[in-house]
Amino acid sequence: AVRDRHAAWHAGATGREQQVGEILGRHRRQRGEGCRGCESEAVKNLKKKAKDGELSQNEQKELSKEQVEYKKLRKKVQEKLIKLATRIPAFMYLTDFRENTLQDVITKLEPDLFLTVTGLTVADFHLLVRLKVFNTERMNEAVFAFRRYEDASLRYTGIESHEGLTHYGLYDTVVARE
Repeated sequence: AVRDRHAAWHAGATGREQQVGEILGRHRRQRGEGCRGCESEAVKNLKKKAKDGELSQNEQKELSKEQVEYKKLRKKVQEKLIKLATRIPAFMYLTDFRENTLQDVITKLEPDLFLTVTGLTVADFHLLVRLKVFNTERMNEAVFAFRRYEDASLRYTGIESHEGLTHYGLYDTVVARE
């Protein structure tokens, strides 16, 4: 039944929602969680009936219930993306590649570490990039701020973590350190 609801939700979702849902669905299955709150094909039919004014009281209750479940799923997707965003700094902290772009580190240099830390594969990451889940400009700013904060924190404790480092790798570009 869960598989049918999941398939039905994908039939009614937009392309972007469907693809993000598939990634997060794989992520949930890897972590042993099921699909909850998937919007079914029945909801689409009920919405169509409601538009035509042919909805019974029981159907209205069912529609409301299904819509609430769908909103819960959307919120869960948002929470999962936020969780991903909070794990990226941990990934950056654990990798030693400072002069390479974060995209290169994720996709070419340390894909296994990325999978371990975030639970996402490189293919999932590429799909999220194609879906424009990541705002490139903000990601570059965030990575730059992280690198500067990390270096300042280590210098404060007397540690020069990467002597001779001349460039910072940001999200999709490289800039001079000073």
